[in-house]
Amino acid sequence: MLDFFRRRRHAKLRARPFPAERLAVVERNVPFWRHLPADARAELLGLAQVFLAEKNFEGCGGLALTDEMRVTVAANACLLLLGRETGVYPRLQSVLLYPTTFVAQIAEEDETGLVDEYDDEMDGEAWDIGAVVLAWDEVLHDARHGRDGRHVVLHEFAHQLDQETGEADGTPRLESGHEEWARVLAEAYAKLQLDADKRRPTVLDTYGAEDPSEFFAVATESFFEDPVALRRRHADLYAQLQGLYRLDPAGLVASASTSPSPTP
Repeated sequence: MLDFFRRRRHAKLRARPFPAERLAVVERNVPFWRHLPADARAELLGLAQVFLAEKNFEGCGGLALTDEMRVTVAANACLLLLGRETGVYPRLQSVLLYPTTFVAQIAEEDETGLVDEYDDEMDGEAWDIGAVVLAWDEVLHDARHGRDGRHVVLHEFAHQLDQETGEADGTPRLESGHEEWARVLAEAYAKLQLDADKRRPTVLDTYGAEDPSEFFAVATESFFEDPVALRRRHADLYAQLQGLYRLDPAGLVASASTSPSPTP
């Protein structure tokens, strides 16, 4: 019964006209927007309406929240949900925004069981208790400088998808093909670890060599930020992400680059 009312509420939210001032933010701050076909654009705006209505935003470290901040985060995060029969980050409750990098306490356990705790400056973090923390200056930089391989919103919300299964292990909720997903990502992860050790140039950020969860988040960034190179260098990995995200960014980017310019 609760699912019925939730679906009905979401349908009403998605059907609302998207305000013009918010659309201007999306056009300005979602790098991939210009590559999306009309139906995907409409779906993205509807998903963003649900996100904005249901998620709590909090300004931290003295940051005064604006609607541009909310819309920028929501629209970029919802790129990962296009074409998928899924909720709008059902485990997520809050987005915490800092003006710039923030300090987080990290605890790491070594093979002997000893725990090392230290402070680290971060521009994003996804908690498994229903929150994502972001540095606004990094969010805005990524929003205005697409195709540089980095996108903190996509990275942290990929972690949210990963955590929906109850364990952050680099495997989000899949409809099918679990064995193929595991094989392809394990092979690509091992290759990235080797490339990182040997300091070889890579399409994927070598931060993804940290663990399978970080690898999935980094691969998601590359899928949207540098899709042509990712498809060329890691065709199997690209195909798995294409199946998950129901998009072909490389094809959309290539199509846009070969389309004739409009007549003045």
